[in-house]
Amino acid sequence: MPPPVLRFAPSPNGFLHLGHAFSALLNFQSARQREGRLLLRIEDIDATRCRPEFETAIYQDLAWLGVSWERPVRRQSEHLADYRAALDRLAALGVLYPSFESRAEIAALVKAREANGAWPRDPDGAPLYPGTAKPLPAIDRDRRLRSGAPFALRLDMEAARRLAGDLAWIERGSGPDGETGEILARPEIWGDVVLARKDIPTSYHLSVVIDDALQGVTEVMRGLDLFRSTAVHRLLQKILDLPQPVYHHHDLIRDSEGRKLSKSSEATGLRELRARGITPAQVRGLVGLP
Repeated sequence: MPPPVLRFAPSPNGFLHLGHAFSALLNFQSARQREGRLLLRIEDIDATRCRPEFETAIYQDLAWLGVSWERPVRRQSEHLADYRAALDRLAALGVLYPSFESRAEIAALVKAREANGAWPRDPDGAPLYPGTAKPLPAIDRDRRLRSGAPFALRLDMEAARRLAGDLAWIERGSGPDGETGEILARPEIWGDVVLARKDIPTSYHLSVVIDDALQGVTEVMRGLDLFRSTAVHRLLQKILDLPQPVYHHHDLIRDSEGRKLSKSSEATGLRELRARGITPAQVRGLVGLP
């Protein structure tokens, strides 16, 4: 069996915290123990939030922790053509369509539907897209696109599900309810997800499956908060004929009130801890690693 290929893929939109340290160390440890490879990917598509100083800090913090990775680092902003090609293929398959409503307009549509009963929500608690753009005639879509109107490119979940058939993934960690082994994928619980916008040329869902495939990633080790998203990733892998990695979702590091850590929390930021004299060995202890 060839050695595994793992990756750590932070976004440079803030400083790393203990949760990032836990995930990076788990990936590094797993790759080293099995004589595998660890890749580093910088997910910097969102130009409004990602900043060079945060990217520099990622390299510094990981090196301080003792984590090493292969070069070169893949920076998503340098590979927009890869995501455009995937979108073109999805459009050719008939599973992509533009929607033109603003967030406020979508919220109003959802509110109107909720007047007749509960409107479905995705696993993150966001209401599913009401789907008002899907029936638009092609001539109307083209006219709006030519006018320069803002838009989001959405996956037609119903059409994509028909195309993909049954879906599952192999889970070596566990889900929120202890799920492990072969997991039945139900991407329809996410509705018609956004895969790109006029001003942001890809989404996390699309870029993560394209990047993993192009980098030859064989095992995805990431936080439990992304467990349900794997269903969407499996769907995209299937209809785009991409290889299927195995998945390992790990527990999250939480604050004293049980909340997932955020980059705004300086108390758990690696730079802040380092400034206070905390050592890498102590960081391992803080996240429960030997």
